[in-house]
Amino acid sequence: MQGTRFLRLKQIVGDRVAGIEPLIPVSRSGWWQGVKDGRYPQPVKLGPKTTAWKSTDIDALIERLSAGQ
Repeated sequence: MQGTRFLRLKQIVGDRVAGIEPLIPVSRSGWWQGVKDGRYPQPVKLGPKTTAWKSTDIDALIERLSAGQ
């Protein structure tokens, strides 16, 4: 997976306190429900307390959502 970037949840759904704009405007609980339902990509465990998503999966999701699918 050389060159693969990973995004943490804050980078995807945003964080007003930290001033991070969302890539996908959905709540944290809405995001996790979407992961559970299969609407959003499955995460990758990078460590015992570190969960992230492949940037390519998030880019594909944004494209799919933009196309109205």
